[in-house]
Amino acid sequence: MDKTVPDLAAAIAGIDDGMTLMIGGFGGAGAPIELIHALIDRYGATGSPGNLTVINNNAGNGRIGIAAMIDAGMVSKMVCSFPRSSDPRAFTEKYLAGEIALELVPQGTLAERIRAGGAGIPAFYTPTSFGTDLAAGKPTKEFDGRMYVEERWLKADAALLKAELADTMGNLTYRKAARNFSPLMAAAAKLTIVQASQVVAPGQIDPEQVITPGIFVTRVIAVPHPQQEEALIRVGAAYL
Repeated sequence: MDKTVPDLAAAIAGIDDGMTLMIGGFGGAGAPIELIHALIDRYGATGSPGNLTVINNNAGNGRIGIAAMIDAGMVSKMVCSFPRSSDPRAFTEKYLAGEIALELVPQGTLAERIRAGGAGIPAFYTPTSFGTDLAAGKPTKEFDGRMYVEERWLKADAALLKAELADTMGNLTYRKAARNFSPLMAAAAKLTIVQASQVVAPGQIDPEQVITPGIFVTRVIAVPHPQQEEALIRVGAAYL
């Protein structure tokens, strides 16, 4: 039941070309920078994994994290709510050049599609996006005099997440807003990989405080002093 791994390379093992990858974070809150950069390192050394579909709230910022993955040419499609950020250069350049695809999803719908994937619900109806370009080609249905759009679940081959506290069995807590999409993504991915600021023995987390139960977590890696996306952007950091 010990799900800890010794290093970042071991944590990201098994992520391969063509996979769908969920990455936690709302802007920099909860962004697993070290796991993302480890994946970029592996791509630089081996050329894999590439052709990834990445599901996140945004399409990267600056020259680190998801933006650095896009710069490296690892990402063929983004599924997100906000492709614009304070520095969206990486995604914008690739998109205008026709080198990356975009599936734009309203934020509440994005969260619910991920939740549905984890709950085993293939589709649901929402009024959000009805009558807009985002609903083009999707089934619609009337309920109680209002039109709704059918939205499909989102599932992933792997998820990269950031927690504040984990035990060796994979039970997780998060720091404030860093919780965001991570509990939903943990349940919707086949392989859930978590970096945690602190890893403790089983029983050291109050069960009432557990947000993500260990049943949804595959691997845990301790990252005691994680980098913060906003701090890196402020100093002009570039991973590549």
